[in-house]
Amino acid sequence: MQRWRGLEDIPQDWGRSVVTIGSYDGVHRGHQLIIGRAVERARELGVPSVVVTFDPHPSEVVRPGSHPPLLAPHHRRAELMAELGVDAVLVLPFTAEFSQLSPADFIVKVLVDKLHARAVIEGPNFRFGHRASGNVDFLRETGATYDYEVEVVDLYVRGEAGGGEPFSSTLTRRLVAEGDVEGAAEILGRPHRVEGVVVRGAQRGRELGYPTANVETLPHTAIPADGVYAGWLTAAGERMPAAISVGTNPQFDGTERTVEAYAIDRIGLDLYGLHVAVDFLAYVRGQEKFASVEALLEAIGADVQRCRELTSGR
Repeated sequence: MQRWRGLEDIPQDWGRSVVTIGSYDGVHRGHQLIIGRAVERARELGVPSVVVTFDPHPSEVVRPGSHPPLLAPHHRRAELMAELGVDAVLVLPFTAEFSQLSPADFIVKVLVDKLHARAVIEGPNFRFGHRASGNVDFLRETGATYDYEVEVVDLYVRGEAGGGEPFSSTLTRRLVAEGDVEGAAEILGRPHRVEGVVVRGAQRGRELGYPTANVETLPHTAIPADGVYAGWLTAAGERMPAAISVGTNPQFDGTERTVEAYAIDRIGLDLYGLHVAVDFLAYVRGQEKFASVEALLEAIGADVQRCRELTSGR
């Protein structure tokens, strides 16, 4: 899969293509439906499929300080899109100047002049251009002039437990923030992932017999609510069952919120400096301050056993 950063990276001889545009944070099941249809339509037409996305998130440029928590960094989104069969991903730097482009100018500069769109696949709520004034109706009207078709794909809707809400990144972020990682996984189609480099912490876990990887998360990462979770720690290509702690470590009056993962039953791991991934499978309990270190150790032992059971065979 080709990856481009900015319009100037697109090959000069790029021909017709099928395009879909959006932030696509998390590449959740609704996104997968749209992207999957773009890939399918591209194959029907015998042309490549292209996903166009933005960095930073448009809201940060339009309303500084409003950057939403991210469900997946751009490299992870690209990996997930490649798994869906996408041929190219174009990341457009979203600047103040770019935000001023009218919907008509966006279509000409991106879809027509550079990507030579043969078809554009979008969800029903797609908006684009200055002040998000463009929509799928305008996209379709303009397609008649520039010889591209427009197809609108309905988003999935959650079941009764979700109140019939459409799958969305906003809903997923809310569930993650509430610690409902199983609900988030229902929308994502996989466990929510947090990534970062392992750094040295207070090393209390090592002193207690449960050495943890202290993950310095990427900027704007969507981190689950404070608590203990079952999941996996992936490092150097190896996926290991893990007990994960999110919070400030109230037992020792901590103030800095951290994500720490204990690789269950693994001894002698040296992960310092490695980029790792932490996948959240299930919520186990909230953060607590225990009456003694002994009581804490008893709780950790129970947590690890519960996490061992939840990840077994998964």
